[in-house]
Amino acid sequence: MRKIAIYGKGGIGKSTTTSNLSAALSGMGYKVMQIGCDPKADSTKTIMGGRRIPTVLEQLKAKGDELKLEDIVFEGFGGVLCVESGGPTPGIGCAGRGIISAFEKLEELNAFGVYQPDVVIYDVLGDVVCGGFAMPIREGYAREVFIVSSGEMMALYAANNIAQAIRNFGKRGYAKLSGLILNAKNIEREQEIVQQAVEEIGTQVIAYIPRSADIQTAEAGGGTVFEQLSSSPMHGVYRKLADCVLSMSQDIVEESPEEYVF
Repeated sequence: MRKIAIYGKGGIGKSTTTSNLSAALSGMGYKVMQIGCDPKADSTKTIMGGRRIPTVLEQLKAKGDELKLEDIVFEGFGGVLCVESGGPTPGIGCAGRGIISAFEKLEELNAFGVYQPDVVIYDVLGDVVCGGFAMPIREGYAREVFIVSSGEMMALYAANNIAQAIRNFGKRGYAKLSGLILNAKNIEREQEIVQQAVEEIGTQVIAYIPRSADIQTAEAGGGTVFEQLSSSPMHGVYRKLADCVLSMSQDIVEESPEEYVF
């Protein structure tokens, strides 16, 4: 099993990139689980045909101890398993705590052991790296982290903050920053600006996602480019990203409780 976290500033195209990556991996024969870690709960929408799925927090509130995996894990396009952590009502409660609660419930219900995905992708909001949003990198849930950014100043500022948080936790043997995915906005000298930024951050650009109307067309239809546009050149772009992510990630062996040594 590969466990990957994808971070990025809100609105940068992180969930679009993640969903198309999941679709690409599933088309390559991998069993993928995508976990949305954003209170907006919209990470998996294009995998689920434009449909919003119930979140872990919503189902916890409604069903309590009666909650089952099938209440929070839904199968979407290409067999991708979709989970949304959810969050509190805007202005009330802590979204980071919501992510922690969702992770704890997935662990309690042995989600990875039951579904046995080949790849788990955490789609994480990167504007704030508080305790909850840092869960994938500080508790050993993910091994590799990729940041989605454009050449815009605030997106790169968020990328630098995320990289700093990863460096802090990396000293304890947790996740490592594997690189930046450039989701182009077609601003002037964008690739040059981003290349300079990654050198300062101490990482690398691992993929270039060109600006394409196909992405917006597919999303308007409620899906990824793989589901909505059979001949889009973006298929090759996302498959190349999938190959790169796989080549840079490591297998993680999940131990069952009886295998633990106390």
